Amino acid sequence: MTDQAAENRRLLVRLVVAAAVMFGFGFLLVPFYEKICEVTGINELLRPDRVENTQVDASRLVTVQFDANVHDLPWQFRPLQGAIKVHPGEMVMVMYEVSNTRDEPITGQAVPSYGPQLAGQFIRKMDCFCFTRQTLAPGETRTMPVAFVIDAALPTDVAVITLSYTFFEIAGRRVVSEPETRPRPAEVRT
Repeated sequence: MTDQAAENRRLLVRLVVAAAVMFGFGFLLVPFYEKICEVTGINELLRPDRVENTQVDASRLVTVQFDANVHDLPWQFRPLQGAIKVHPGEMVMVMYEVSNTRDEPITGQAVPSYGPQLAGQFIRKMDCFCFTRQTLAPGETRTMPVAFVIDAALPTDVAVITLSYTFFEIAGRRVVSEPETRPRPAEVRT
């Protein structure tokens, strides 16, 4: 029995030593990793004072004008800002406000347009109310965001962009608040 107990102790010692070596190796990897990052320049990318958005063209400003329209829809719709100046590549968020003036829910969809037309190729929207249909309850007013970036590749001769939205009613999407009462066809007796 003593041989078995001695062998168990040796195995336990070996396992403890292996665990300690693995634990130590994990701690030694930290300075080793830091040295590799320093040599390759990766640490320079992670320093907050060195982080710079190289996609923003700070050398020029573009004026973005906002417009809002409705087409045969009983809504009031307007941008909360008339225009802003933005550097190409800079992320921007603006807000629009829409109100349903009718006493029934109505669903609409906004369609964007751009002036000049080629500017539409250079506006990248991250969030926009135009992505989905909007259903407004009777008298509801809603503030809706548009988040976008003007691509730095926008031609330099374009200094003013107009972003216009027109809301259209979605046909067949009007929600009827009361059930319709239609006369039933007369029963035919034979």
